[in-house]
This record gives sequence, C-alpha cells and structure tokens, in this order.
Amino acid sequence: MSIFAPFLIRAALAGLAVALAAAPLGCMIVWRRMAYFGDAIAHGAILGVALALGFSVSITGGVLVVTALMALAVSALAGRSFAVDTLLGVMAHSALAFGLVAVSFIKGVRIDLMAYLFGDILAVSLGDLVVIWVGALMVLALIAWRWSALLLSSVDPDLAITSGINPRRERLILTLALALVVAVAIKVVGALLISAMLIIPAAAARPLSATPERMALIALVIGAFASLGGLVLAFYVDSPAAPTMVSVAAGLFAVTNILALVVKFRQR
Repeated sequence: MSIFAPFLIRAALAGLAVALAAAPLGCMIVWRRMAYFGDAIAHGAILGVALALGFSVSITGGVLVVTALMALAVSALAGRSFAVDTLLGVMAHSALAFGLVAVSFIKGVRIDLMAYLFGDILAVSLGDLVVIWVGALMVLALIAWRWSALLLSSVDPDLAITSGINPRRERLILTLALALVVAVAIKVVGALLISAMLIIPAAAARPLSATPERMALIALVIGAFASLGGLVLAFYVDSPAAPTMVSVAAGLFAVTNILALVVKFRQR
C-alpha cells in the first residue's frame, strides 16, 4: 500500500483543514484561558452524535446544534449560580454520559464509538472532506472578520469596553466558532482529542511568538506538521492516526518550550 493512496490523501487534506481552523481559534482559547471550556464543548459532541443517529439526520448537523446549545448555555449561566469551572465540569461529563447512554438505546444502527471518541480520519470520504473544508473556511473567515475585536477583548476586556467593543458578544462569537470546529473535526480526531489539537499547537507556538499574528501563524504550521507528520508516522508504525497526530503535537510542544528555556538560560 502506498502512502499516496487516495484515502490517505483525503485524510491529509482533512487534517490540514482542521489545523487551519484550529490555529487562530486555539490561540484565542489559550489567551483567554478557556482550555477547559473547549474540552467541555467537545464532550458534548457525543450527545450530538447520538441525537443525530436517533433522528436520522446529519452527524455534523447534530453535533453542531448540541455544541452550539452547550456554548450558549455556558455563556448564559457562567458566574450566576455556579463557578465557571464547576459548571463546565457538570455539563461536560453530563453530556458525555447522556450521549453514551443514548447511543446504547439506538437499534438497527451499527455504531463505532471509538471512531467518534478518537476519530476515524482514514475513513474520511469526499463528502466528509467537503464539509470539513467548508466548515474550516467559515471559522477562518469569522475569526479574520472579528480578529481585532476578539484579540482586544481577550487581552484587555476593560480596554475593549472603552473602545466600544462588547466582550460578551465577542466571547459568544468565539464559542460558536468553537462549536463549529468541534462539529467538523469530530470525524478527524474525535470528541476526546479535539481540544488537544486546538490547545497544543497554540501552546507550542507561544514561546516562539512576539506578536499575536505570529503566534497564530506558527500554531498553524505546527498543527499542519502534527497532522501530516502524525499520519505518516501512523502509516509506518501502524498506530492509531488521531492519537499519533496529537502525540506529534505534544512532542513539538516539548521541543519549543525546551528551546525557549535554553535561549532564556543563555541570555542570563
């Protein structure tokens, strides 16, 4: 079997699309310290899968509806009755548990839970690829349109307010973009690894970046390298594709942070 087999090319293109959308969004999540928020939204994807299968609708559509509703609910309830981390913990694990229970009641449908939990990038079809790229480009366009406002509200909410920017509105836009990324990426890396591909490339890019734009660009390069490098490594060592991609990203995170420490040590 050649590494240039059609299914591997489709997998590579799908991985690149996810990296393209996840890079700027992951940077925003890191700046806002919303890593657990991303994880909570991703857990809700399993409930979306169960409902989509139960009602015989598009998986992407079902996941998008559930994750968007979770994002809206968290944004509306945060800070009112519960601490944000408590609310996210309850919603994340509840959505995952309800989704797994709901899947067990679906009859007449063959379900591979591992594919939804950890991704099945090698099974991406041409139709899936179109959906993934359309969703990724929509996220990228939204982030590009709101970049300045999102950046300012992330770095200094008080300054954003004085500049006429509503931080709550920008947070809502960010959460909806996150819901869309989760919906299109579940086929690629699965519900349990989506947040890793959002956060790790951005965190790896941080020590190498002097500006927010540079950080987003480096995160894109790292995410793309992790996707392609992980696929190639998985092909040759016969390992699961999505976990291998995340492992490569984690390795790059370690390398960039070690390099930053070495440079800082030499400058003393």
